[in-house]
Amino acid sequence: MNHDGFFVTGDPLIYGAMVSIVVATLAIIIGLTYFKKWGYLWREWLTTVDHKRIGIMYIISALIMLFRGGVDGLMMRTQLAAPDMKFLDAQHYNEVFTTHGVIMILFMAMPFIIGLMNVVVPLQIGARDVAFPRLNAISFWLFAAGAMLFNISFVIGGSPDAGWTAYFPLASNEFSPTVGMNYYSLAIQIAGLGTLMTGINFVVTILRMRAPGMKLMRMPMFTWSTLITSVIIMFAFPVLTVALALMMFDRLFGSQFFTMASGGMDMLWANLFWVWGHPEVYIVVLPAFGIYSEIISTFSRKNLYGYKSMVISMVAISGLSFVVWAHHFYTMGHGVMVNSIFSITTMAIAVPTGVKIFNWLLTLHKGRIQFTTPMLYALAFIPIFTIGGVTGVMLAMASADYQYHNTMFLVAHFHYVLIPGTVFGVLAGMHYWFPKMFGFRLNERRGKLSFWFIIISFNVTFMPLFFLGLNGMRRRMYVYSEATGFGPLNLIASIGAVGLAIGFALLVYNIYWSFRYEPRDTTGDPWDARTLEWATHSPVPEYNFAEIPDVKSLDAFWYWKKDKQPLFTGKLEPIHLPNSSGGPVILGILFFFFGFCMVFSWWIPSVIFGLGILFMLAYRSFENDHGFIIPVKEIEQTEKKLRGESK
Repeated sequence: MNHDGFFVTGDPLIYGAMVSIVVATLAIIIGLTYFKKWGYLWREWLTTVDHKRIGIMYIISALIMLFRGGVDGLMMRTQLAAPDMKFLDAQHYNEVFTTHGVIMILFMAMPFIIGLMNVVVPLQIGARDVAFPRLNAISFWLFAAGAMLFNISFVIGGSPDAGWTAYFPLASNEFSPTVGMNYYSLAIQIAGLGTLMTGINFVVTILRMRAPGMKLMRMPMFTWSTLITSVIIMFAFPVLTVALALMMFDRLFGSQFFTMASGGMDMLWANLFWVWGHPEVYIVVLPAFGIYSEIISTFSRKNLYGYKSMVISMVAISGLSFVVWAHHFYTMGHGVMVNSIFSITTMAIAVPTGVKIFNWLLTLHKGRIQFTTPMLYALAFIPIFTIGGVTGVMLAMASADYQYHNTMFLVAHFHYVLIPGTVFGVLAGMHYWFPKMFGFRLNERRGKLSFWFIIISFNVTFMPLFFLGLNGMRRRMYVYSEATGFGPLNLIASIGAVGLAIGFALLVYNIYWSFRYEPRDTTGDPWDARTLEWATHSPVPEYNFAEIPDVKSLDAFWYWKKDKQPLFTGKLEPIHLPNSSGGPVILGILFFFFGFCMVFSWWIPSVIFGLGILFMLAYRSFENDHGFIIPVKEIEQTEKKLRGESK
């Protein structure tokens, strides 16, 4: 391949991105060298199997991807801000909206959710770690390898350009001849393997590692949402993995699974993608529901209303999520009977979701509400998400969907579902559990300022799109004439997008400011919360709990504080923990280079890196690693230090 075919050239934005990547990389290398932090980085982070540190790395990655996907969104809104704009050409616009969708769903929302799951769930169930700590590290590094592989596409080879749904035949070699869709198939496969491992890991962790006395119906709601989400992952992600493998065979080896000739079927891809794709919506939304449940209960100073119905409704949502996929393509040739069935199942899923909305409202009823930053996100979520849900019921009606389909109305709908249903949730969760991760709260005043910028700007950005869609603006239209009349509302939406960027910039500044100036928490429970993660120190020691709690009821920590219900016996024992390992990060590097070589059909290097992966797996099967023991004396010293009793 020649130089021009390998590196993306000819666009000033790409050149700027290349320069920024080089400068940022050099700055990191120089900084680590100057401050002599290479050893610390390797020992404490790159090789860690501690669920808390892995969770923090997921969250940092998600914030980086939020910036990357946000830049894509700003570029799209700039192009659409006025008629006949020439900021992006058609090809570049196709690449930008493709990468925006994939990054925000798979490389921002997913790692943010999984990061919070990693940090919180073992603490909420009173466990030392997840069931398979090294597998947890491998999951992260496979995600990181997939994310890096996907993101280098815009400077090496060219980005995917067939939309985030990658419909065939548009995603075939005939209509997408660059390597962009190869990146799509391989990067998401690699990251998806990590996600599937995470799902298995958390199912086993929650079912087998709960503290004594913590029955299933005594688990916190976030843990319940994690369990149900992990089950969905176990059933949905294998479908995506198979579909992407078939895409890879079509593009790299000339098979005919999704072609329109030689026995192929392009609609097979659409069905396989959405059999995964709609459960994926609930994979990122259900954990946020769990976060809101924890926050609303904590800051209403009440137990969660309708605990059992909340659990039942989540189970119902998870089941129904697998029988609604065809509503994504009512207009693609199904008969009336098929459309009617999927229309009914789609509307039915609104019922258990509505149950949860009313339960949150009844939890708030007569509560002593504290308007903290996480609570503000939870309160804003309810009305905004309801708008997304109501418009979803409108889209569920197959006959009406012929009007709404592939218009800006649909774009507005899913942003009104996913941003309050996921982004507000993870931001609320980050603010809520930040002291548990780092030992101090994010500044409330700056947090609330960021919140109001984000909430107001979100509605300014996406509310106009409902009306643009009803007026006929198509979803993937990259340019429009002044005669269409789309200009004013698009300009308003673009102004809102700038406000969103300011809101997220204020969030990043708040993190920086709080690291420097916010007072450190010495209580371990700065919110006067209800669940077990607040029963240990902030930040949490590597062993989580000096003594495993003995749970007697739901919200056991709350009743331990208020009613003196026994939670700890006071008897310390030696603690067994797993050793750190460089294997997962090495495996991630090998997967990255294997995927990169496969993208360009470099078969010999692909085989070499593939053999390297097999070697690492075989080496692990022979490795004799039994972890290490923390003696009681060391535990006592650590506890005294964390309580401030000794230096």
